[in-house]
Amino acid sequence: MKAEELKKLDAYLKKTLNPAITVKARPRKDDSAEVYIGDEFLGVIYKDDEDGDLSYNFSMAILDVDL
Repeated sequence: MKAEELKKLDAYLKKTLNPAITVKARPRKDDSAEVYIGDEFLGVIYKDDEDGDLSYNFSMAILDVDL
């Protein structure tokens, strides 16, 4: 993802979910970004640009041991 997209996603997630969230580019991947709170990895945001309709999908796994 481009730096401009990362900034927009970062601002949106900070405003909507938690001000401590950070969105970071993924190495060698241009269709997704990583989401963190502090040093803790939360999940991945995937860019979906199918048929000209742009959207972003946030995927977060919750392990049983974390509950």
